[in-house]
Amino acid sequence: MLTEPMDGANHSVVSEFVFLGLTNSWEIQLLLFVLSSTFYVASMMGNSLIMLTVTSDPHLHSPMYFLLANLSFIDLAVSSVTSPKMIYDLFRKRKLISFRGCITQIFFIHVIGGVEMVLLIAMAFDRYVAICKPLHYLTIMSPRMCIIFLVAAWMTGLIHSTVQLAFVVNLPFCGPNVLDSFYCDLPQFIKLACTDTYQLENMVTANSGFISVASFFILVISYIVIILTVQKHSSSGSSKALSTLSAHITVVLLFFGPLIFFYTWPCPSRHVGKFLAIFDAVLTPFLNPVIYTFRNQEMKVAMRRLCRQLVNYRKIS
Repeated sequence: MLTEPMDGANHSVVSEFVFLGLTNSWEIQLLLFVLSSTFYVASMMGNSLIMLTVTSDPHLHSPMYFLLANLSFIDLAVSSVTSPKMIYDLFRKRKLISFRGCITQIFFIHVIGGVEMVLLIAMAFDRYVAICKPLHYLTIMSPRMCIIFLVAAWMTGLIHSTVQLAFVVNLPFCGPNVLDSFYCDLPQFIKLACTDTYQLENMVTANSGFISVASFFILVISYIVIILTVQKHSSSGSSKALSTLSAHITVVLLFFGPLIFFYTWPCPSRHVGKFLAIFDAVLTPFLNPVIYTFRNQEMKVAMRRLCRQLVNYRKIS
């Protein structure tokens, strides 16, 4: 929708944007509706269960599970920022979002992304200390250090998102107002501005792209250091370390793969981009609790204990 500006200028101002969505095929839309709804509900339940289990079970009151519970909270937020509207829009002929709604989506997407990057780095550091410096683990990974990591994560996310939006929010938008996606994000949003955005696009690539790639390489190097350190102490240590770290490495790949494609790939494919966007918004928040739960015997035991307590409580009441 276009509205005339208050100053009476001879151009119109965009007040809302139109999503092209994922597909025009009714059969594929129905399949996407069923799968997306199922994975969304499952991810909400799985991540909520992890948070409840870590909070209620004294055996899990440790730095590793504190960080895992916060990662689950972030995954809840990831699911809620884009998935509900995508599911709601699947059968709508005109998929609209207001200008403010678009800006809000962009803000929270980048806040959550920044927080998750720092949390994944904190979890890698936690595993490094636990495996390479076990005698000093409780001293280094103290409750104070965990809070510092958490505050640093949220400050990084807020600063990262606010800095980018400060350059974008006042751009002139006079049409077109069509986004070939199912959610708002900076690369496509900036291209719709009625001005030269070449430098701004480079700034977004440098900001989001550099942070994504740098964080990814920090994590890769840290896990390589952990494995090499274990190999020095035991010939069979590498397989044990890989088993311990496989969940963390898998989650890192799931998170950073789509991000690096979105912000650093020079000529992104529209279809591949949409597939990765769905994967990032719907599947990754579901897979994270599955990966951490199935690869962690202590978490599975704690969840069974919690379920028994809930069943016994219902019987008593």
